[in-house]
Amino acid sequence: MPALFEPLKLRSLELQHRGWVSPMCQYSCDPDDAPGVPNDWHLMHLGSFAAGGAALILTEAAAVNAEGRISPRDAGLYNSEQAEAWERITSFVHRHGAAEAKIGVQLAHAGRKASTYWPFAGKHGSVPESDGGWATVAPSASAFDGYAEPAAMTQEQIRGVVSDFAAAAIRAVEAGFDTMEIHGAHGYLLHQFQSPLINTRTDSWGGDEAGRNRLMLQVVDAVREVIPESMPLLLRISATDWAEGGVDLAASIRLAREAAGRGVDLVDVSSGGAVAHQQISAGPGYQTGFSAAIRKEAGVATGTVGLLTSAGQAEHAVVTGQADGVLIARAALRDPHWWLRAAFELGHETAWPPQYERARPRRTF
Repeated sequence: MPALFEPLKLRSLELQHRGWVSPMCQYSCDPDDAPGVPNDWHLMHLGSFAAGGAALILTEAAAVNAEGRISPRDAGLYNSEQAEAWERITSFVHRHGAAEAKIGVQLAHAGRKASTYWPFAGKHGSVPESDGGWATVAPSASAFDGYAEPAAMTQEQIRGVVSDFAAAAIRAVEAGFDTMEIHGAHGYLLHQFQSPLINTRTDSWGGDEAGRNRLMLQVVDAVREVIPESMPLLLRISATDWAEGGVDLAASIRLAREAAGRGVDLVDVSSGGAVAHQQISAGPGYQTGFSAAIRKEAGVATGTVGLLTSAGQAEHAVVTGQADGVLIARAALRDPHWWLRAAFELGHETAWPPQYERARPRRTF
């Protein structure tokens, strides 16, 4: 059996294989009539991956409060209407997954990168309040290039965000999610606190590395406390800021080790996003080395992502021990049945939806 199609168990969650869907924002919620509420687009988008053979599907970032949305069109999990809409989607994925698909929600807060225009808006930068935007917050009053300046968060606001993550986690369990991922990457709020390029606080939420990591780890603690012991918890991090003086791999290994000790079961390893002047050396599989180092040095399961497009690449990442799972993003948008095709290419027989069985490719040798 190809390594990519070996099962994996995280706590009591049994995944049929190691090929998963990475969170991808869709910017498709109705900002006027149903802000933050996933709809038919999200059902189709996520459901197609279930039918396409993915073993684990992670949703786009779901904001833990209204101000934490990346854009006015982003999803949330901060009220009951949103939770009910997500439950419709989790039920669909569980019913129609070709590989007994499981689904997890990514809980997030965008911080200083909130209230921005969505990619197909025809505009760029921060959305003004007159156009449906809102004032943003961050660890320090420092703007991401081209965005509005945020307000430095008070200690009360910081503690409120921890509570918001916990409340969203409770709603996620009630909505039928199998797992959840805390978004601590890509220059969003938890990463903003972690990065010395952004966080210039001198109180207990800043200063040294322990202070900068405090919010992310307190969120881990708060979420772990309110979800079932049997449910795995994932954490997405940026392994490096790709900028001098920022987060580096050594710091990320230390963070991952401590997070694992607090109940994180898998670290989803990405990189970048903190600052506009980052210098990324991108290429096929360019982040797998980060995942491999964190897996080895922190002693925690990892997922890898980034320009992994072929079955062979994904198989190599798993068989060589660079990651325990491979998250597919844009390649899945191009081919929502990526996992069915990958199984065939790797010579593995996998379940197909019965409605599609007549299209299964047959080997003639």
